[in-house]
Amino acid sequence: MATYDIEPERATLHGHFSRDLPPAVTIDSGDTVVFRTLDANWAIEPRRSAHHADWPATFQPRDPRMDDGHALCGPVAIRGAEPGMVLEIEIGAIVPADWGWTGAGGWSHEVNRRLGLLKDGGFLLWKIDAAAGTAIDQLGHLVRLRPFMGVMGMPADVPGIQPTPPPRATGGNLDCKELVTGSRLFLPVAVPGGLFSTGDGHARQGDGESSVMAIECPMERVELTFHLHPERSLRTPRAWTTEGWITLGLHADLNEATYLALEAMLDLLQEQEPGLTRGEGLALASVLVDLRVTQIVNGVKGVHAVLPHDALRKVGA
Repeated sequence: MATYDIEPERATLHGHFSRDLPPAVTIDSGDTVVFRTLDANWAIEPRRSAHHADWPATFQPRDPRMDDGHALCGPVAIRGAEPGMVLEIEIGAIVPADWGWTGAGGWSHEVNRRLGLLKDGGFLLWKIDAAAGTAIDQLGHLVRLRPFMGVMGMPADVPGIQPTPPPRATGGNLDCKELVTGSRLFLPVAVPGGLFSTGDGHARQGDGESSVMAIECPMERVELTFHLHPERSLRTPRAWTTEGWITLGLHADLNEATYLALEAMLDLLQEQEPGLTRGEGLALASVLVDLRVTQIVNGVKGVHAVLPHDALRKVGA
């Protein structure tokens, strides 16, 4: 199997999804791509202060229309990928750079309006020690790292520019903190080649991503291995983690996102135990499955349902 490298440069960077983007690289199923990524805001240096007006220098040149969203690297085309298939992304090493930041308040967003922080806000500036697995902010708070990529996904089969903030069935800005090293993300393919991109590195994030930001940071190394499953099909993103299976629901309404995650979990339970009725599956889910708020800040909200690996056993099996 081959390994390819993608660096953040003009030919590989884009701030949108599109079925018309030319691939940065074309690979075979089973190949690995090693990415280096910018932070979500295209910064090429750390923030120097916690003042809102003091923004660091960003990557240039940028097209205000094509590069308005997260700084994504790719796309990666997978030979043989066709609509209706499933792309598995095996997540290897994720190594953050030595700086990051977290902002809150000070701009127009539903979270800031609700919490009275349209004008007031601030930043935490983090020094990251990837080797130690920790980050320390300017106030002296020390946290353990749990790095993952906020955006991993592919375009939908629609014309034109697709913005990066809202996640969709084919992935994107999922902001699911469970997608760490050792996890596997499964996405439905919507366009020939898939055209996978990633960006929006997070050194750590809580469920919900309450302030709209995690520890936003560049990534020095993101190893992703791609496996194509022609025989499988999915309607929504699914993941395997060391904790358990995850199904994700995405919708502008958080209640509807919850039901979508739960419906997808019932699909998974019936796949794992053929003959299980929908009602029996829901009863099992009520006993075994945890429903968690993935994020509430991307316009399209997320809920993920978690089925722990050791939760479901059968006598005599």
